[in-house]
Amino acid sequence: MSDLALTILPETADDALAVERLHERTFGPGRYARSAFRIREGRGHVLDLSFTARIGSLLVGSLRLTPICIGETPALLLGPLTVEPPFRSRGIGRGLIERALEIAKTKGHKLVVLVGDEPFYGKLGFKKIPKGRVKMPGPVDPARLLVAELQPGAFDGASGLIRPDWELT
Repeated sequence: MSDLALTILPETADDALAVERLHERTFGPGRYARSAFRIREGRGHVLDLSFTARIGSLLVGSLRLTPICIGETPALLLGPLTVEPPFRSRGIGRGLIERALEIAKTKGHKLVVLVGDEPFYGKLGFKKIPKGRVKMPGPVDPARLLVAELQPGAFDGASGLIRPDWELT
């Protein structure tokens, strides 16, 4: 990442179209069928916990966090995380995740969940959720369901179905 003049900033409402186009290019139409997308579609992400990465004015990456509950335990769902293909393997995704987790922690959030590959996300503090402890609505490979504790012990006792937090009200 040192060879890039990278800027990571909170997403704004003005970024919505550019981020959506980035998602279209990198994920395609199949993104709508993913279980994580189904959770996010009714709730929406939190702008001050979601970030964009730019080189100059060019949007090259995006990460969003959405409030969820694991059973009755509040948490955040990380994703989608995407980086334009020509800019991958330069630390941009890592930078977006580190910034998001740092800000989420300072705002008092305790848990972040995602569906992803442990070899990549494990380096950033995520670990596999024990099989059967947490469920996503819809099909998800349980080995790809990961959690990061932003506060030690925050995942103790958390279990159940992942759902948008607005369903509690």
